[in-house]
Amino acid sequence: MDRYYLGVIFIILSAIGFGMMPIFALYAYEGGIHVTALLFFRFLFAAMLFFLYSTMKKLRVKIKRKECASLIVLGGGLYTIQSLTYFSSIQYIPSSLAALLLYMFPIFVTLLSFMLEGEVITRKTISAIALSLGGLVLVLGASFDVLHMRGVIYAIAAAVVYSLYIVYSNRVLQAVSPIVTSAYIALFAAASLFGVSIWQGTLSIDFSWRVWLPVAAIVFISTVMTMLTFFKGLSLIGSTKSSILSMIEPLVTIGLSAVFFGERLSQWQMLGGMCVLFGALLVIIARGHNTEAEIEGEKHTL
Repeated sequence: MDRYYLGVIFIILSAIGFGMMPIFALYAYEGGIHVTALLFFRFLFAAMLFFLYSTMKKLRVKIKRKECASLIVLGGGLYTIQSLTYFSSIQYIPSSLAALLLYMFPIFVTLLSFMLEGEVITRKTISAIALSLGGLVLVLGASFDVLHMRGVIYAIAAAVVYSLYIVYSNRVLQAVSPIVTSAYIALFAAASLFGVSIWQGTLSIDFSWRVWLPVAAIVFISTVMTMLTFFKGLSLIGSTKSSILSMIEPLVTIGLSAVFFGERLSQWQMLGGMCVLFGALLVIIARGHNTEAEIEGEKHTL
């Protein structure tokens, strides 16, 4: 098969796997597991598998002290917070809506790059941001009276923290293999979540055995396999096309939420959601070569 089409298939498979993650999480919550315990098990098992894979591929696992400090900030700090806020949001608002709000992150990445690095924002980018924000107003305004604002705040916070994660990782991580980086980020996230779970008293296996099925699905399908397919696709078609194709992720979540949980977005919410995603897509296109750098940070994401 042609390398380009093979790369497209890998990226689409990766996006589908990520899009399925909120669905697996909702099934896990039904079994009685707490969000911090779910994330602890996710990152613990993912770290073990990533380190095993790195060893099998004979990748350099040893890292420098400076790299270790950066990975602690990324995994034990930023990504832990991002995961907690995103996984918490779907406990209060539909997973389809949470996925749409998370995909505001290209907008926040652009604004952060402007504030921290002085990156020029063009008129096209401003128009794209305005389109996404207008879409956000439609998404939220269409059902503002019935939405749980805590869930909305969690989802938007997840997008903001995710943006910080991307910008920071792009600035500090250059020499470490993305697989090894993912292994350490998962390890430090697991350590951080272990502490949070102990403090909250939520680290327990006193839940239905059926919970282990969606947990395993999150680990294998929505974490390890999605990352491996993303890296493979990235190497075949490049980061700009990969980032654009990855935007089918929230569409997967919306579709699966409707099938398995009967979630339905109103016509106005659907219109607003399309505006949010199209605006984010335009931001990626407008930034052009800068996207190549930003995806280097995004690719370390679990």
